[in-house]
Amino acid sequence: MEMSAPKPGRGGTSPLKRLFRMRETGLIAIILILFIVMSFASPYFLTWVNMRAMAMAFAVEGIVVVGMTILLISGGIDLSVGSVTALAMVIGGWLYLHGVDPWVASAISIAACAGIGAFMGFFVTRVGLHHFIVSLAVMVIARGICLLATGGRPLGLYTLPPEFKFIGQGTIGPVPLVIVIFLVVVVAFDFALRRTTLFRKVFYTGSNEKAAAYSGIRTKRVIFSTTTLCSALCGVAGVIYMARFGSAQPTFGIGMELNVIAAAVIGGASLSGGSGTIFGAILGTVLLSVVSSSLALLDVSVYWQDIIRGSILLSAVSIDHYLHKVRG
Repeated sequence: MEMSAPKPGRGGTSPLKRLFRMRETGLIAIILILFIVMSFASPYFLTWVNMRAMAMAFAVEGIVVVGMTILLISGGIDLSVGSVTALAMVIGGWLYLHGVDPWVASAISIAACAGIGAFMGFFVTRVGLHHFIVSLAVMVIARGICLLATGGRPLGLYTLPPEFKFIGQGTIGPVPLVIVIFLVVVVAFDFALRRTTLFRKVFYTGSNEKAAAYSGIRTKRVIFSTTTLCSALCGVAGVIYMARFGSAQPTFGIGMELNVIAAAVIGGASLSGGSGTIFGAILGTVLLSVVSSSLALLDVSVYWQDIIRGSILLSAVSIDHYLHKVRG
C-alpha cells in the first residue's frame, strides 16, 4: 500500500527542505556556479561551439555511465568499460572491412559486448568471484584482443556509408543525433529505475543481497542481468563512436572507467550498492565535462587535469563513504 508523505510541521519535512537535501540539487548549484565563473573567466566558454563540444563529449560516455550506475546500485562494479567500448569499435570495424554490412557488424559487436557482460556475470554469480577482480581481468583481455586484432593501429573506416555515419555525425535540426540517442537512453532507464518493479529489485539486491534473496528475489539473476546490461551499453557507445570518428581505435577508452565511476559516485551512486539515480549520475557526467572544458580553456596542463580529476573522484568516494557510515 502506498503511503502519503508526512505533512510539514507534523514530523515530516516540507518539499522545499527535501529539495535542498537532494544530492542532485547540490550538483545543479555547483554546475551553475561553474558556468557563471567560466563565463567571466573565458569568452569562449558560453559559445555554441564549446557547448556543443561539451555535450558531444559527455553524451556517448553518458550512455556508459547509465549502465555503470545501474550496476553500482546492484552492488557491482565494472573496470572494463573502456576496453569493452574499444572492443565494440574494433569488432564492428574489423567485420565491416571484411565485407559485413555495417549495421549487421554493429549488431554483432553489441551482442559480443553483451556476451562479455554475461561472461563476467557467470564468474561473479556462479563461480563466486568479486566484480572487481573479474572486470579487471576482462579489462586486460579485451584490450589485448583489440591490439591483437589491429596490430595496435587504428582501423580506417572512411568508406562507411553516410546513413551509418549519420548516427555519430548527423543532426536533427540543430541538435546532434548523438545527444538525442543519449537522452532517450537516459529517460528510458531513469523511468525504469523509478517506476518499474523489475528495476526496483536492483535496489533491493544492492541494499542487502541476503535479505532480498530471503524475500524471494532471484538476486543472482539481477546481478547477472545488470552486469550484462552495462557491457551491452558499452557496445552501443562503441558503435556510436565508430560512426562518429569513422575509425576503430584499439587504444580508445583508456581511463574511461575512472570518469564513468566518478560521474556515477558524484551523482549519488553508492559503491556499497543500494542507492543512486540516473539523473544524478548524468549530472555528475556534466560536472566532469564542464570541469574538463574549463581546465582546457584556462590552458591548465594535461597533467594537472589528471590530478584534479583524480582528486574529484577521491572526494566523491570519501563523501559516499561518510554518508554510508551516517546511514548505517
